[in-house]
Amino acid sequence: MTKKIIDLSQIDQDRFGVKTAKTNHINLLNLHDILAYCHSQDVDFLIARLPVSDIKTLYALEENNFHLMQTLLYFRYNLLKLSPPKDHSNHIIREVKPGEEKQVASVAREAFTGYSGHYHADSRLNHQDCTEVYSSWAERCCIDPSVADCVFVAEEDGNIVGFRAIRMNSSKQGEMLLSGVLPLARKTGVYTSFVVKALNWCKERGSEEVITSTIVSNIGVQKVCVRLGFEPIEAFYTYHKWFDEL
Repeated sequence: MTKKIIDLSQIDQDRFGVKTAKTNHINLLNLHDILAYCHSQDVDFLIARLPVSDIKTLYALEENNFHLMQTLLYFRYNLLKLSPPKDHSNHIIREVKPGEEKQVASVAREAFTGYSGHYHADSRLNHQDCTEVYSSWAERCCIDPSVADCVFVAEEDGNIVGFRAIRMNSSKQGEMLLSGVLPLARKTGVYTSFVVKALNWCKERGSEEVITSTIVSNIGVQKVCVRLGFEPIEAFYTYHKWFDEL
């Protein structure tokens, strides 16, 4: 079993107190090997992602007591065909400054409380710990170049009310990563401003396309993406398996 297929997740183990593994490459051919690896490593909790088109693997996972937790949709913006739209709002969108990472983490904590992602969907995980997944991720986006290349924040009356992280996956592809907006600033166009800013940032760096993802229940984000010119390209299921469940 190679690290490319499955790996232990120390950050999840530290957060939830159970030995955790993750795989984004599960399929019918390697399912047996993945389960064998988990047993050999005494894994308690496995997070597995697979394309929604892989129905045969889906059935196999359910037969092996995996539980569906989330459906993730990916969208793409083609910068070779489209120019980023104009942002006609008056929102102050700027790059995060050194020392503001704790503020961004706080925004993420409030924005993702009660979120319906795969962590929160699992009743065996503490919901406060699940929220800290996103708070910690947001903070790391601000300080660790291996996590994100740029973080934009939205500022109102001197306070940060939202953030948007971006990563260059290659010289030709940018990805809009984690984003969060405080409830008080929602439905004001802040998210749209973030997307426009991110598209321009990626174009300036030579990107030919920009991708982003959101959970299937987040209709608001999907509407913004489609309205601005993004197209859906693929979707994935996220499954959880607890090895103490027979």
